[in-house]
Amino acid sequence: MLTFIGLGLYDERSITVEGREALRDADRAFAERYTSHLVGASMADLEAHHGTPIEVRGREGVERDPEPILAAADGGEVAFLTAGDTMISTTHVDLRLRAHDRGIDTRVIHGVTAQTAASALTGLQNYRFGRATTLPFPYAHGADGLPESVTAPIADNRERGLHTVVYLDIKVGEEARRSPNVTGGDGDGAEELAEYMTADVAASLLAAAYPEVVGVAVARAGSPDPLVVAAPLAELADREFGDPLHLLVIPGKCHPIEADGLVSLAGADRGDLDTV
Repeated sequence: MLTFIGLGLYDERSITVEGREALRDADRAFAERYTSHLVGASMADLEAHHGTPIEVRGREGVERDPEPILAAADGGEVAFLTAGDTMISTTHVDLRLRAHDRGIDTRVIHGVTAQTAASALTGLQNYRFGRATTLPFPYAHGADGLPESVTAPIADNRERGLHTVVYLDIKVGEEARRSPNVTGGDGDGAEELAEYMTADVAASLLAAAYPEVVGVAVARAGSPDPLVVAAPLAELADREFGDPLHLLVIPGKCHPIEADGLVSLAGADRGDLDTV
């Protein structure tokens, strides 16, 4: 059995009870940290809390060389861990399908994800979100300006009056080592090396195309001190939002109750909002 377990949003306690039991019962546990990361807990914290050794696999070790994971699941109970929900944004369908091809049973134990947290913390209604996108670091895509993978979903959603979740780039381990903004991380410390795009950096990148558009910065969702701030993107670019993880929401046309939520929960200026 290969069990995909979402760890939730913040620390070692964010996992569901079902996920915790499955992890503690597993013969082996693997984790990846390149799609997202629990900033409130280290891998050592997770291992200590659950009493289970956890083997970290990089992108290459999951997407191109999953054999150690599959071989272990072929002969025992294996847990595969990701932050958030293991099949929402941090998608590992390919690994699940490879397991099915080998006759390995799989199951998914869901965790709280940033998509639902963004709706809950901002007051924006979940069913009024359109397609999400991820904003990469400029050095990661190598093009001038914003890539179409970012602008197209935002433009399409805005035309339809829908909200957009903009996930912010994360580079961990070897990916972070290639960043021009990160130094160090040699030897055993390479695994812990990480670079997180912050909401102010993201807002400055988006403001070049949408200076007057309102954005909502969501910082540390799932932690004891989440922060939610709504303002035009050009203003968010000059703010600081503290420790990661961050994401941005670009609201579409707001229902009056959604507008009330952004004003009360995120400090929005009602005059800046586009309402139905």
